[in-house]
Amino acid sequence: MFSKFTSILQHAVEALAPSLPLQEDFVYHWKAITHYYIETSDDKAPVTDTNIPSHLEQMLDILVQEESERESGETGPCMEYLLHHKILETLYTLGKADCPPGMKQQVLSFYTKLLGRIQQPLLPHINVHRPVQKLIRLCGEVLAAPTENEEIQFLCIVCAKLKQDPYLVNFFLENKLKAVASKSKACLIAEDMQKSQDFGTTDTGQSVQLEETSRVEHAERENDLPQLADDLSTSLDELSVPSSPEALAVYPHGDYNLVNSLLNLTKSPDGRIAVKACEGLMLLVSLPEPAAAKCLTQSTCLCELLTDRLASLYKALPQSMDPLDIETVEGVNWGLDSYSHKEDASAFPGKRALISFLSWFDYCDQLIKEAQKTTAIAMASSIRDRFFVGIMEPQLMQTSEIGILTSTALLHRIVRQVTSDVLVHEMVSFILGEQREPETLMDINRHPLRHRLIEHCDHISDEISIMTLRMFEHLLQKPDEHILYNLVLRNLEERNYTEYKPPCQEDKDVVENGQIAGAVDLEEDPLFTDLSPDTMLSNQEWLSASPPASPEHLKSDGKTEVHKIVNSFLCLVPDEAKSSYHVEGTGYDTYLRDAHRQFRDYCAICLRWEWPGSPKPLEKCNLEASFFEGHFLKILFDRMGRILDQPYDVNLQVTSVLSKLSLFPHPHIHEYLLDPYVNLASGCRSLFSVIVRVVGDLMVRIQRIPDFTPKLLLVRKRLLGLEPEGPIVDHMTLLEGVIVLEEFCKELAAIAFVKYHASSTP
Repeated sequence: MFSKFTSILQHAVEALAPSLPLQEDFVYHWKAITHYYIETSDDKAPVTDTNIPSHLEQMLDILVQEESERESGETGPCMEYLLHHKILETLYTLGKADCPPGMKQQVLSFYTKLLGRIQQPLLPHINVHRPVQKLIRLCGEVLAAPTENEEIQFLCIVCAKLKQDPYLVNFFLENKLKAVASKSKACLIAEDMQKSQDFGTTDTGQSVQLEETSRVEHAERENDLPQLADDLSTSLDELSVPSSPEALAVYPHGDYNLVNSLLNLTKSPDGRIAVKACEGLMLLVSLPEPAAAKCLTQSTCLCELLTDRLASLYKALPQSMDPLDIETVEGVNWGLDSYSHKEDASAFPGKRALISFLSWFDYCDQLIKEAQKTTAIAMASSIRDRFFVGIMEPQLMQTSEIGILTSTALLHRIVRQVTSDVLVHEMVSFILGEQREPETLMDINRHPLRHRLIEHCDHISDEISIMTLRMFEHLLQKPDEHILYNLVLRNLEERNYTEYKPPCQEDKDVVENGQIAGAVDLEEDPLFTDLSPDTMLSNQEWLSASPPASPEHLKSDGKTEVHKIVNSFLCLVPDEAKSSYHVEGTGYDTYLRDAHRQFRDYCAICLRWEWPGSPKPLEKCNLEASFFEGHFLKILFDRMGRILDQPYDVNLQVTSVLSKLSLFPHPHIHEYLLDPYVNLASGCRSLFSVIVRVVGDLMVRIQRIPDFTPKLLLVRKRLLGLEPEGPIVDHMTLLEGVIVLEEFCKELAAIAFVKYHASSTP
């Protein structure tokens, strides 16, 4: 009560007294603070019961006023006094001792406001950045401390200042050898303190009074401020406390204490503090200074903390989770992780843990995305080694179907979620390996995880097959050239799936029916004898923009004329196996819009990969080498060959992956997947040849099923929701497979046209 009355009386006197020059007023407030420690006998009273907060606020206001009255960049006498008398050093000492109780909060607040409100650069001054560095070490020492809010505000303002002027970060990088030397020196000083009364001067001109230092450290350890107060009046202005050995012991990575303090605060139980700490780290990793990046990755535990927390959150997930829950969970954002189980109507077991894991992964991803290149590579590499390989790979390689399904669903979610190029590359390397030479049948041990995941695309469990296929589908859409090259392109590089026939004069002659000599038209193929000219699509029917017909299958640029390709795919399925023309809105043209949009997106992804515009000349290809389409295409073709006997959902996913592959604007992919007229070498198969075999099998099986066409139409209408569910239809799997096959052929025809139209447009 008495102290509050004194404070009120002081404010009244200050209001009535004539205004002093700013410097005198500033010195008055500082001396009032120092006199408190000399005159007080109660060091247990909280700082809020004293005049110290008021004096500190007045000092800050004076500094701001002084700066506003001077030209930009000019240092006034009050700021000179603060720097020359090392006021920040003294405040650090008092804050570290936290005497009176709450003083640490006041000091942190003063530092924060000083750095935030003063416009001129302060951190380059040794009497600013040195005490700031020391104060940084005090932050994050104790979790859930009463000073956490002030600590994070102080650290964030320092980060903001470094972001404005990245070079300043060099003031906060300590040399580890010097730190060790200073630790040894501190031990020697402690032994000689009783003998020495001299002043030591550093290279920077900073004076250190060893006897006084000894007394301050003793007073801090024993909490014996009255003993210190006897000498404070004569030595406070000159006091400087070196880094204590204890502080160095707390931080084994003692080079970048700003990072270490923020890392500690990311563990705070207060979510707001943790998010602020994450934001501070985001600012630091983006600094372009090479020295800071090297120190960040080599001398702090940043990479270890990111990956260890990722691993612990992954391990906290339930062993079994519904893949649909993993795929559809929302609210995944590292800065907005505020899930409430009570308010969630769609809660499921493990949702809280799943959101926490995905939110932290999102933070790691964004951190790598913003980071300086060296730092980004180090963090992504750590995540690969310590999380992907160390934690996820054993889960993906296990034999338990439930475990495989859950781990694959989590990998699929990660593949969908990751956005930073560096982390995408490390993830791709983890899943597919680094191999780029053509595959052989014996390559299964080169990268076991890749082979296992591809095998899972044809797993006995349809759920595992679908989930793995979906993972590969989203992987193919990531902007990394190695994905498509590793899975497909490396096996098509030499075009040894083709049979090379040197051109001769006869091949150049055009016969009356508009075909190359020796070519077999689809109408003449026994497989298509039931087709009438009415079933063929004219140019006007599939798009008015189609290029004019020519009498050749092959144009001068070597591309098969597009309307021939389109009709080849559209006429593959026989009339009695078609049902789309009975249902409105299911024509071929519905695929054109989607194909155009998707192809444009894929072209944007592949633009920087500098793919050739035309296939590699056959004269330069090694056609003697045996052809193997690769394990990935082999599994897809095998699955495609069984489309009439597989569940509907599996067929949808297989055809979806193949259509995505067909969209890539690489000439070899286009030739191998979309050109029905390519001359296949002996023993080789293409996507078209696989479909032809399926159609041949279908035509035989149709003859054995009575009322095939009406049943097919009924199943289509049920799939579209146009007919209510009724009695089970015989041969349901086959009928659904036929519908998927018809739609897939229309989709391939649309893709072929869109790709041709894009390549012929200047």
